[in-house]
Amino acid sequence: MSEACTHDCGSCGSSCEQRTAPQKVRNINNEGVKKVIAIVSGKGGVGKSLVTSMLAVHSAKNGKKTAILDADITGPSIPKSFGIHEKAMADATGTVIYPAVTRNGVKLMSVNLLIENESDPVIWRGPVIASAVKEFWENVEWADTDCMFIDCPPGTGDVPLTIFQSLPVDGIIVVTSPQELVSMIVEKAVNMAKMMNVPVLGLVENMSYFECPDCGKIHHIYGESHIEEIAKANGIEHIAKLPMDPKTASMVDAGNAEQLDTEALKDIYAAIKECNAE
Repeated sequence: MSEACTHDCGSCGSSCEQRTAPQKVRNINNEGVKKVIAIVSGKGGVGKSLVTSMLAVHSAKNGKKTAILDADITGPSIPKSFGIHEKAMADATGTVIYPAVTRNGVKLMSVNLLIENESDPVIWRGPVIASAVKEFWENVEWADTDCMFIDCPPGTGDVPLTIFQSLPVDGIIVVTSPQELVSMIVEKAVNMAKMMNVPVLGLVENMSYFECPDCGKIHHIYGESHIEEIAKANGIEHIAKLPMDPKTASMVDAGNAEQLDTEALKDIYAAIKECNAE
């Protein structure tokens, strides 16, 4: 730790032990959460929220009490994907927030459930955003949850750091796309997880291919997949490929995420299920 340290890790770029050391927080609101899985990506626009939604839906279909913490504060999309538009409620003291619940029982918390209008921008600095994520974990009633999925913002900044430090993350799923630069971007996310001593459970390549609905031919719109080589290079055992599918986009836009076909992620979910299995 530098002699000039201000002890404000949110505004610091150092990788000192104090900044990277775990600071896990549990209290009465979240002590019933049995497993926490973070969904991360090195860059935006790769379908991280889609994968988060699909994994949560698959979990619920398998009889697990499931929750999603939408930590992408400036780009929240989870409530809309599940057709949730009502606001979150609090107890009489205003200190405990109750998550929204989807039609099939998935608990959700997102900044869009708190602001007046869904389209209002969240113009906050990094430390404030990171603090909001901690409050979502500490002040929301998450009790009796088998598996929580955290939709992280892209990159390796304040919010992912806060999640790795403050929440008891059992493992991460990395979401990527087929572009050539992906291997470097994936390695950044994987290396951050290693620094925080969090295992990488799987790698999901979204927009991997397009299957022509007329002839069934497979087209690699963004180039040939390199997910197998990337996974091998980084010691990741489980992978999944998701196609480009207009029907998927339409279902999410219509708030029908719980109707998505999640079978493509069954091996990834199996790895999650085995992670820290009791």
